[in-house]
Amino acid sequence: MHEFLDGLSDNALASLPWLFDFWAQPHQLPPPGDWRTWVALGGRGAGKTRAGAEWVRAQVEGPRPLDRAAARRVALVGETYDQVREVMIFGDSGILACSPPDRRPRWEATRRRLIWPNGATATAFSANDPDALRGPQFDAAWADELAKWPNAEATWDMLQFALRLGADPRAIVTTTPRNQPALKRLLAAPSTITTHAPTEANRAFLAPSFLAEVRARYAGTREERQELDGVLLDDAEGTLWPAAVLARVRADTMPPLDRVVVAVDPAVSSGRNSDLCGIVVAGAVTRGPVQDWRAWVLEDASLRATSPGHWAEAALAAARRHSADRVVAEVNQGGDMVAEVLRSLNPLVPFRALHARQGKGLRAEPVAALYEQGRVFHTDRLGALEDQMALMTAQGFTGRGSPDRVDALVWALHELMIAPARKQMRPGLRSL
Repeated sequence: MHEFLDGLSDNALASLPWLFDFWAQPHQLPPPGDWRTWVALGGRGAGKTRAGAEWVRAQVEGPRPLDRAAARRVALVGETYDQVREVMIFGDSGILACSPPDRRPRWEATRRRLIWPNGATATAFSANDPDALRGPQFDAAWADELAKWPNAEATWDMLQFALRLGADPRAIVTTTPRNQPALKRLLAAPSTITTHAPTEANRAFLAPSFLAEVRARYAGTREERQELDGVLLDDAEGTLWPAAVLARVRADTMPPLDRVVVAVDPAVSSGRNSDLCGIVVAGAVTRGPVQDWRAWVLEDASLRATSPGHWAEAALAAARRHSADRVVAEVNQGGDMVAEVLRSLNPLVPFRALHARQGKGLRAEPVAALYEQGRVFHTDRLGALEDQMALMTAQGFTGRGSPDRVDALVWALHELMIAPARKQMRPGLRSL
């Protein structure tokens, strides 16, 4: 490296900090190929903003400060005008911070636009005002955090109508993924190309304490995969558990629980290719009127068991960890074997056999209603369970295999909340 730097002229050394192709990480560089939209998906702090700002620079800057380049008119679209100004333009990784002094554009606040020395312009737009994109036309666009835009479909459509100048008008979208229709439609388009990076890809520019804290706090959750790993998490159409109904709390904020149960959904077989055995621990406060009852999902201990004794040991260990009052299990498939396996390891285990008389979707609906009412809370590290919940509909499970984790969850909350509540209700009132 020293030999390389020593061999550069003074002018080359002065230019080096502004040569993004030299410093960039692979996910920050435009992918090759014939594409119209580049979607740069990434976790928080993965370097998406810098990638967007540098791509705009590459479109508008010529070889010399006054030379024209591929793009003359650029649209900068964000959630709000303030977001465009403070993040995309004036932010630490925004356009002005990335531009060398001889090519730095000036900001015209009254017209919400940047003007480069070569005459190229970039105008700010807000997703709160899609109609502002009617009339103008552009040959390049940068859309930031599209996944959280209001009016995302309308704004993106208006931008496409305006992106009609030049020989090859293109756009970059920099966003943390969310399960949002406009983003999903864009990703499915044949003219879209995607790159992806987790937060750690940009760790050299992030505080080590930040990475340690957020990974520890969100480990095993859907937020970790979405906000840090930059993974788009899908919900089935008609899901019983959309992301909006999932409420999360820290375990140390829970009140004393009146009851704790471990629910088991035994796999029909065991071994490497078997389904998981669903094991979920939940607790509840059931003092006072039924409508005041609340439940907390404490742990998902599901596993792929090598033998019946394997899952039984795991269920009993979970019961000990949480001082559970009872183990409950569906016995439609295993019959008396389920109780026998558990009691072979602990003859005194409090156990209740549960019989499924409805399909999985129908059985799950009253439990999903508890979530809609804000009466069930999740603690940490339940991401795999939440992924299965997102794929459960009233018609059944839309994912692969069996919804073992969800089945165990449903049995746990049925035992804690639904069955006791029904006993207290007057005849004829059979649902919460």
